[in-house]
Amino acid sequence: MKKTIEVFTREKGKEKIAVLTAYDFTTAALLNSAQIDAILVGDSLGMVFQGYNDTLRVTIDEIIYHTKSVRRGAPDSFLIADMPFLSFQVSPEDTIRNAGRLVKEGFAEAVKLEGGEEIIDKVKALIAAKIPVMGHLGLTPQSVNIFGGYKVQGKSLAIAKKILSDALLLEQSGVFAIVLEGISERLAKLISEKLTIPTIGIGAGRFTDGQVLVINDIFGTYGEFSPKFAKKFANVSEEMEKSVLLYINEVKTGKFPEEKHTFKIDDEIINALL
Repeated sequence: MKKTIEVFTREKGKEKIAVLTAYDFTTAALLNSAQIDAILVGDSLGMVFQGYNDTLRVTIDEIIYHTKSVRRGAPDSFLIADMPFLSFQVSPEDTIRNAGRLVKEGFAEAVKLEGGEEIIDKVKALIAAKIPVMGHLGLTPQSVNIFGGYKVQGKSLAIAKKILSDALLLEQSGVFAIVLEGISERLAKLISEKLTIPTIGIGAGRFTDGQVLVINDIFGTYGEFSPKFAKKFANVSEEMEKSVLLYINEVKTGKFPEEKHTFKIDDEIINALL
């Protein structure tokens, strides 16, 4: 059964929510078949799909393209699309327009925004426009240049208080869930207990209401780098490399293709051509 915002809210404290990213039809179909709770088309595609060092280069058109591909592969999954850098750090009107494209053209059911108090006017505008919003606090990758890198957030009292305050403010503004990224486990637990909406952790410990990971990290296909908070559930890259090396060898030695991989034609056609 397809999950909905109502289901996510009702299951808080009862059943953990499992979320993964996806960027293409094939992977989305796999997640859909596995009955994942929700799929996020993250701006992380800028790093794991496009090869950039950060997420800042991703455009709204690129998110729409990938969201459409994922929706075709996962018609039964709750689909969330990231709002990329400078798609919502603009006027509320432009924010609605950009988010509306993700819903109308990308077939997303919700959008995700990074930030707290500074974007509350955009959050309220989207919800007034009937576009569901997921929040994102803590280590917000679009702020990497302000943070000076991908660093754990909330280590000082002032920053921890702001993250908590922003979480409460986002809830009051009507978001249906909040991603907590790169913060201490105890802070994430405190926030999760104070909110009535679900929290989805990524590098936020064991006590959030759910977890989200970049799918390349769980497959082990994103090179040698693996974040501390991620877990490789497989080593797909190793198997892929073995397959490529075997393919190269069989092509060069003439072992592939074999007769069973070929198509037939009537002798008289070949004779006529000769």
